[in-house]
Amino acid sequence: MLRWRSYTHRHRCVPVILNSDQEKVISDQSFVRVLVVEDFGPWQDYILGKLRENPRLRVVDCAADGLEAVRKAKEARPDLILLDIGLPGMNGIEAARQIRKLVPQSKIIFLTVETSGSVAEAALGLGAEGYVLKIDLDGDLLVAVEAVMSGKRFTSQHLTN
Repeated sequence: MLRWRSYTHRHRCVPVILNSDQEKVISDQSFVRVLVVEDFGPWQDYILGKLRENPRLRVVDCAADGLEAVRKAKEARPDLILLDIGLPGMNGIEAARQIRKLVPQSKIIFLTVETSGSVAEAALGLGAEGYVLKIDLDGDLLVAVEAVMSGKRFTSQHLTN
């Protein structure tokens, strides 16, 4: 039996149809289920394009603000959440704090323009596994995803302090 799950968003996330066999494959970690949280459309498009380079990564949903991120994380229970810090409504750090309580098994990688080591330390202190600067996305995003999904921590090399 097919079940329809609407994973659409104003920034080109696509509908996904899963049957019970496909859900089993995803739950067995053949695929990594990813929630992308980014409020700026061109950045979100870029992130989605980079994720398509790795066939193991499946974007299950997208969100554009912190409140939506918390709700969608609770609903989708993704393996990985790529989370911007500078979000409208609720910033990414507060969203991560709430997500960590609701979906503790989801791994979180922050994607941000914030280069301050103290901000990175606070973000990672919430239990996030990665911190990637947007200026380093091209080279670091997929490397960070692989590292984090292998149980390692990842931080961009251009952090200050």
